[in-house]
Amino acid sequence: MYPEHLTAPMKEELVADGFKDLTSAAEVSELLDNEKGTVLLVVNSVCGCAAGTARPGVRMAVKQAGVKPNVLATVFAGVDAEATAKAREYMLPYPPSSPSVALFKDGELVHFVERHHIEGRSADMIANHLVAVFNEFCK
Repeated sequence: MYPEHLTAPMKEELVADGFKDLTSAAEVSELLDNEKGTVLLVVNSVCGCAAGTARPGVRMAVKQAGVKPNVLATVFAGVDAEATAKAREYMLPYPPSSPSVALFKDGELVHFVERHHIEGRSADMIANHLVAVFNEFCK
C-alpha cells in the first residue's frame, strides 16, 4: 500500500475532472452491475506512465470528446486493493494491468486499454484513441 500523502494528488487529478473515486468492492459492483449506459473505469497507478500519459490522456479525451461515457470512475491500484480487485474481475479475461482503462456498456466490457498500450505512447495518442472509442460505443 502506498502512503496517502503520495497518492492523494494522483487521485485528485481524476476526481477533479468528475471521476468517482471507488474505494470498495461494493462501490464497484454497485456501479457496474446497475449502470445502464457507458462507464469509463480507470485503474490509476503511481507509475510514470500513469502520470505522464495515462491520466493526462484520459482527461484530455473526456474534455475533447463530443460523445462521452455516462459515468467516469476510477480505482487506485496499490491503494484501494479491494476495489481494484473487484474491478479486475469485471475486466476478465484481461490480466491485471496498471494503469489501464476500461469502457463498459450496460455492465459489459466493450473496450480495454492495457498498460502495454499506454507505455511509449503520448497523452495525445491515448486521448485520440479514447475519443474514437467513445464515438463507437457511447452513442
